[in-house]
Amino acid sequence: MKPVPGVFENPVILEILERYRVVWALGHAASLMSWDSETYMPPGGVEERALARGELARLRQRLILDPELVKLVEKAEGLEGLNDYERGVVRVLSRAIRIARSIPPELVAEEARLSEEARRAWREARERSDFSSFKPYLERIVEVERRKAEHLGYEDHPYDALLDLYEEGLRVRDMDRYFQAIIPTTKAVLERVRSGGFYPERHPLEEVRYDAPAMERVNRAVLDMLGYPWDRGRLDLSAHPFTIDMGVGDVRITTRYEGYDFRRALFSTIHEFGHALYELQVDERLKATPLVGGVSMGVHESQSRFWENVVGRSPAFAGLVKGLLDENLGFTRDYDAVELYRYFALVRPIPIRVDSDELTYNLHIYLRYELEKGMITGEVKVGELSELWNEMSEELIGVRPRNDAEGVLQDIHWSMASIGYFPTYTLGNLVAAMIWKAADASLGGLYRLVEEARFSEVREFLRERIHRWGSTYEPKVLVEKALGEPVNSERFNEYITWKYVELPKRL
Repeated sequence: MKPVPGVFENPVILEILERYRVVWALGHAASLMSWDSETYMPPGGVEERALARGELARLRQRLILDPELVKLVEKAEGLEGLNDYERGVVRVLSRAIRIARSIPPELVAEEARLSEEARRAWREARERSDFSSFKPYLERIVEVERRKAEHLGYEDHPYDALLDLYEEGLRVRDMDRYFQAIIPTTKAVLERVRSGGFYPERHPLEEVRYDAPAMERVNRAVLDMLGYPWDRGRLDLSAHPFTIDMGVGDVRITTRYEGYDFRRALFSTIHEFGHALYELQVDERLKATPLVGGVSMGVHESQSRFWENVVGRSPAFAGLVKGLLDENLGFTRDYDAVELYRYFALVRPIPIRVDSDELTYNLHIYLRYELEKGMITGEVKVGELSELWNEMSEELIGVRPRNDAEGVLQDIHWSMASIGYFPTYTLGNLVAAMIWKAADASLGGLYRLVEEARFSEVREFLRERIHRWGSTYEPKVLVEKALGEPVNSERFNEYITWKYVELPKRL
């Protein structure tokens, strides 16, 4: 591999990257298979796909633990004079090697096979609202994740080992502190919203049915406006909207159309755009290296929540897209831009996380966080989850799910063995609020740019501060480097207080 001036020049690092390329290629293929599983694969392909993914996961582990690659990485750990990118390569691969060494190959393959089978079982169980049919799969998944946590090791709490897989360096003590800081303010602001009268609990537009092709035209036009590059991306349908990348040149998003309450389709698409933009704006010189992807799920979620909530659920954005909505949906003509914003930002406790308002959203995450910690320690049994979920939802959010589809079966994550993922949504909300503060100051008024559809300046701010670095810096370092301070819960408290208490006085 030839030196890349200013990025990779050290000969040991260049040799590491040459050997790593086959690992990257395997990940590229696995991502494509995962996308296909959720979009176009026929139901009959699940068994073979599960087998194939299990074998590929085991092969990737073997390649990461290739003695020559390990020897080179260990050699690089002792080198002086490496630049930030080169140190990033060493950090990312040292971490990958540690994780691969810790987890037995048979457990890696078992998790991959099981998650493929469990996703099908989850989809069927959710359609029937029947947790009992998914329960055996989840019991096996929890057992696998417990074993994985023990193999990975931890200092304070077994859940720490799983958190770290999604957010390098994140610990239970961190999340406990974040939740303790934001939940009281969230509940206080919620009470003020309920007594204030500006943000409705219900809106007539929720009930209006829309034509799916018309809504797709809206979504594609909004993606055009935001700057989604169609030569490097796709928009497809799936049961649960997601983003997946095959590399800097191929990042795909999905959405879903339920036929009513068009906010759901619009904001899930904007949310996924935020994820996609992160991957699309990584420095192209990092492609096919360990640094090419976003650094963590928490930083990733900050991008999606920034675009969905800070930008999308704003009066400026409502005014910007009103003409587009009027032209394609028609029924929005009966509402002015302020009323459209009230619909976008309505506040109502509901049982479904993905459709919840941004004010109550973190309460949904706290519920899952507490249940996951309990499952990993064994204090919460899988058989108790449905009832525990319903009780906690009623206590925390103020609403009790009517059935399992609205409750314990609503999310895909557990079927994917993604225990430890949910807290990164709240972490993302905290960082998104920090971006709101920093971008507004740096760009001379964030919402002035939104009103004028000057999204290239917003994209450039994010590219320069966060996206271009890929995984060069660990998450905590990147956040502080980009935004001038460590993760700060108070920025979120400032944001929701401004938006839900102060902003209505100006509209």
